[in-house]
Amino acid sequence: MSATSRTLVSYLRVSTDRQGKSGLGLEAQRKAIEAFAASNGFELEAEFVEVETGKGADALDRRPQLAAALAVARKAKCAVVVAKLDRLSRDVAFVAGLMAQRVPFLVAELGEGVDPFVLHLYAALAEKERAMISARTKAALAGKVGTGVLGNRTNLAEASAKGASANRDAARAFAENVRPVIEAIRASGVTSNRGIAAELNARRVETVRGGTWSAVQVGRILAAA
Repeated sequence: MSATSRTLVSYLRVSTDRQGKSGLGLEAQRKAIEAFAASNGFELEAEFVEVETGKGADALDRRPQLAAALAVARKAKCAVVVAKLDRLSRDVAFVAGLMAQRVPFLVAELGEGVDPFVLHLYAALAEKERAMISARTKAALAGKVGTGVLGNRTNLAEASAKGASANRDAARAFAENVRPVIEAIRASGVTSNRGIAAELNARRVETVRGGTWSAVQVGRILAAA
């Protein structure tokens, strides 16, 4: 390792024993991190692989490999790198807690220049997306529960109406979460809706439906402010 090289500690995570034993997802994460390190002049100090056995693992005492990665990075005075933000968590509070560990985090997918504030925003968007999916599913099923008859036209109509309402609420919540990202882009000097859309796409921020941004969509978010 050269005296001038920059180092990183790599953290990879899969969610089940089956994924861990098969390597599903790990190799893709490893390749993304290695490509990021190579293109940005980093050398990997160590690699830690976490295999979770179920939900509710958003705590350091249930993430021993993440705790170990933090300890090594703190001692080496370097950052921890992950392939995607969701390899850390989709939970905003957990991500905020990690930021308080005084160890910087880099996300290969987002690039080197993303500061902790923006990571919080991305985590908030991911958390909201998960809540929206849950809300849509519950709303779609709400009209069928307790009737004993699936496919009833009345049930489907009620479920559709409730689902539409939930979608509107979720869209408003999504707009509230993404607006600070747009404002940060505007503050950096990008003021046209087309330019903002291009920047959102470059940062891999997805729309409420998981697609890419257009100037029209940016305008709708701003008009709803």
